[in-house]
Amino acid sequence: MNKVLIAGASGLVGFAAVRHFARLNDWEVVAISRRMPVAVDGATFISLDLQDQQRCSEVLGQMTDVTHLIYAALYEKPSLIQGWTQRDQMETNLTMLRNLFEPLNAAANLQHVSLLQGTKAYGAHLGPMRIPARERDPRHPHANFYWLQEDYLRAKQAGSRWSWTILRPQLVVGEAIGGNLNIIPAIGVFAALRKEAGLPLSFPGGPPFIFEAVDAGLLARSFEWAATTSACANEIFNITNGDVFVWDEVWPAIADALGMEVGPPEPVCLQHEMPKKAAEWAAVARKYGLRSPADVNAFVGESFEFADFCFAYGADRPPRPAIVSTIKARQAGFHDCMDTEDMFRKWVRHFQEERLLPPR
Repeated sequence: MNKVLIAGASGLVGFAAVRHFARLNDWEVVAISRRMPVAVDGATFISLDLQDQQRCSEVLGQMTDVTHLIYAALYEKPSLIQGWTQRDQMETNLTMLRNLFEPLNAAANLQHVSLLQGTKAYGAHLGPMRIPARERDPRHPHANFYWLQEDYLRAKQAGSRWSWTILRPQLVVGEAIGGNLNIIPAIGVFAALRKEAGLPLSFPGGPPFIFEAVDAGLLARSFEWAATTSACANEIFNITNGDVFVWDEVWPAIADALGMEVGPPEPVCLQHEMPKKAAEWAAVARKYGLRSPADVNAFVGESFEFADFCFAYGADRPPRPAIVSTIKARQAGFHDCMDTEDMFRKWVRHFQEERLLPPR
């Protein structure tokens, strides 16, 4: 029996990993996060703030039977995009990993560690990136908590028997409440308010932006692959659905899933405009008896700002595409893929069925 510890269990990636591993017969799952997520059968949840060093030592120092670690915890500032380049945010993310790993590594008999990065590793948040970005490319010369965490993990591995794998997904789409990087609640609130007002679903972003995404469930399956495949030991892999898309061209599928017609493009700064409609969202939540928070910020987190970034709001010309190569993962044996339009339909339907968004 393998025992996996999943850090960041209330987040987009961590919650998907908890759901996936909890379904597997030969895995025991312990999940930690500061905020307690929805309970999942087959998983044990522990509320733990990874910035609390003493509490981490007390809890994690007793986990002698953990064999695998999936580290998907993340600290983001309220000023989401700005925070990505700030040193104190980088140091906080390093401290969180250290507070977890020091007592766990001393107590447990670890076999494998999975660490999450992303396309900021290629400088996607700073300007044009190489197309496609490959794992073997030289490290992009900018300060990033990815590098701090990766270098820490490499140093801790010296003389140890465990291996590590770093996964770099593109835009992750799945279920998380109050997350900062979840596009579905941001789109869902925007759409629900327009629908209540009798308006079509107009695309609120800017010029065409060629993008990639990954279904949270697919990413969770890649964690299992990384943990059980020798070819993944001490390697880095890009993970995506396997196709590319343009936001305004996938918009009709999103609108259809929401039961709406597509209107002409109508640029809207969601970060600035949506908080002004907090009372309207609360009314929608009451009207449909939603389980999602009536407080729009508690539901969406900082994801309105993230949506503006993804939609290229305010850009005067199409951004250079953000495309990564997934050849290395395929060559190492991971062939999972998903149509991105189907992915958006799937998650809109899931949010509707779970009464997190109004019915279609």
